[in-house]
Amino acid sequence: MFKAIIKAETLKSVIYVVSTVVDEAKMTITPDMVRIKAIDPAHIAMLDVSVKKEAFNTYEADEGEIGLDLEKVKAVLKLADSSDDIFLEHDPEQCRLIMRIGNITRRMSLVDTSNMSDPKVPEINIANRIALSADLLKKGIKACESISDYILIDADPERFTLSCQGDTDYASMSVGTADVISIDVPGSIKSMYSLEYFSNIVKVIPDKTEVAVCLDNNFPVKLLFSIAEDNINVVYFLAPRIENE
Repeated sequence: MFKAIIKAETLKSVIYVVSTVVDEAKMTITPDMVRIKAIDPAHIAMLDVSVKKEAFNTYEADEGEIGLDLEKVKAVLKLADSSDDIFLEHDPEQCRLIMRIGNITRRMSLVDTSNMSDPKVPEINIANRIALSADLLKKGIKACESISDYILIDADPERFTLSCQGDTDYASMSVGTADVISIDVPGSIKSMYSLEYFSNIVKVIPDKTEVAVCLDNNFPVKLLFSIAEDNINVVYFLAPRIENE
């Protein structure tokens, strides 16, 4: 059994974050939360999203799984204003999810979860951590767009820099301790990542959200952020691009 009411703005945040990695997702439902773990087909990006029951207006659930076609869900969400309430209910007999927004009802078929992966979230302890606003990350990405397919992230105790190098052009955004929330980086580190993957996740993070960027030399970057008054927690991993010597 799964029956809940949630604000459209909150559900949009969850669905748009997950859809940066996959087109179909498995929702693992418990009486206390909904959890979605996903890894992209190329195994470059992975995320773990935990939605506490407090993120919902009302929430009733037993243990279970629901497979979602995210494009179908996004099509329904386009009909909703941010302040609208969305009614959700699992119909196990018809294998459907019922979504209701005002006088609009959509009954959508669910995706079979038996062949969906259940990725194990890596326990990666990365000591280097920079906390900053999502707005700042978006600005750095915008500066690098159309120049290269990759973005270089580097940091030291005093500065955090996003940069990219193309065939003829170069762009960077470098900020100091006064511009970020915190820099906890004892030495000098840098690593390169796919700009497309990095941009896709950062662009869907709500403005003014605090984002923790954890990285090391030629190591996966780990982004952590919370939304909906800290009732939705997101962990995102992105594999590095290792250049041949």
